[in-house]
Amino acid sequence: MTKSRIPSDTRSPRMGPLARLPVFYSLGGKRAVLAGGSAAAAWKSELLSAAGANVDVFAADACEEMIQLAAEPPLGAIRINQREWTAEDFEDAAVAVGAFEDDEAAAKFAFAARAAGVPVNVIDKPAFCDFSFGAIVNRSPLVIGISTDGAAPVFAQAIRAKLEALLPKGFAVWAATAGRWRSMLKLSGLPFAARRKFWHVFTANAVANPEHVPSQVDFDNFISEVRGLGKCVENGSVTLVGAGPGDPELLTLRAVRALQSADVILFDDLVSRDVLDFARREARKMLVGKTGFGPSCKQEDINSLMVSLARQGKRVVRLKGGDPLIFGRAAEEIAACEAAHIAVDVVPGITAAQGAAAALRLPLTDRKQARRLQYVTGHARSGALPANLDWQSLADPSTTTAIYMPTRTLAALVEKATAEGLDPQTPALAIARATRPDQATITAPICELPGLIAREAIQSPVLVMIGRVIGEPMAAMRDSRRLG
Repeated sequence: MTKSRIPSDTRSPRMGPLARLPVFYSLGGKRAVLAGGSAAAAWKSELLSAAGANVDVFAADACEEMIQLAAEPPLGAIRINQREWTAEDFEDAAVAVGAFEDDEAAAKFAFAARAAGVPVNVIDKPAFCDFSFGAIVNRSPLVIGISTDGAAPVFAQAIRAKLEALLPKGFAVWAATAGRWRSMLKLSGLPFAARRKFWHVFTANAVANPEHVPSQVDFDNFISEVRGLGKCVENGSVTLVGAGPGDPELLTLRAVRALQSADVILFDDLVSRDVLDFARREARKMLVGKTGFGPSCKQEDINSLMVSLARQGKRVVRLKGGDPLIFGRAAEEIAACEAAHIAVDVVPGITAAQGAAAALRLPLTDRKQARRLQYVTGHARSGALPANLDWQSLADPSTTTAIYMPTRTLAALVEKATAEGLDPQTPALAIARATRPDQATITAPICELPGLIAREAIQSPVLVMIGRVIGEPMAAMRDSRRLG
């Protein structure tokens, strides 16, 4: 008999060590001291000015680029003082930046700045720096800073280039619009829960249409959409999310967005903990474990918990391994939400069979060998072999069959299927923890597979696949083991 357990909170892992604390410091209208007139100093003066600082440059000989910047600064004024810096120049400064060739001059500048209580950066000399400038992705007011703690600036620039390609330039307009609309939203009369829903609608539209320039019409439409929800907006929502077979890189973009906006995440034992790293750190994470033949939370308790949390206004993510619509009891959870008038959505995931096939480079269908693909479950609600399996389809040589939750009943299934016509020499494989670093695979004719699984005692989650398409990959895996 399966032991029951109750949902339990899982503490988020502590923050790992940080080489630098990422902060975004407001310099608008503040004074910055910059020593040096080189091209490197000019670039830092441009950054400081773009952030709104009034930059006092101290350089006996400023480069042409610095002179041009002083004539046309990005935002804050840039004033060139044609002399060396003095200790008095740090008075009332918010930050100090220096460009020096030798360590003696750098050390002197850093010592004077710190004595005045001013945080200091010396370009390309981390030993004298209280803070550093990272690589920047500028979609202001959306700004992303990237730091490698000075270890690999070129690597940081490569990451910046990747992010530049991923983030539409239109996000800058949407972020600026959010700043303007925030005060308008407060005057709209919407309650807190409705205002939060407004920002969900805003974000969904920004992500879907990044190059669209939002207008007053959009603001009015978003307000109308939220008001149209009526009292339902006071409720939270439930989203069933497929976590995939284990590899977190197989999460869909919609799944990541759901995890990053969730207030509470209810997850199963079979969900890879690496997937939870994508969740919002502040989200409450609750294990509602459901494992085959192991201690499990009752489905009724999970349903009640989902509905209760959503009625408190929480955004609930029900996170399931693989795809929530395939052997995930999604129908019961959707029905519970609909009966309670809770908004429910489903984010599909890569199911275990797809993930396993991709990891093994195994086609699940083939024009010559497999015209059909079927997913079946290895046990009924009682835990025994299902009595209503279509044995003729299992015996069909032109079918690829993926058996979920097969471990306890596989021997009985194979015995019955072969009696109904399944060729006992049909190629088959069992794959444990598909797509994860510790993935393990056993290949054998289906008649031998149950005994091998029992002998190897492989750990769940396990998936069994049967079909002629497995023959060539199975032979290739055996050959690679011999060569290894």
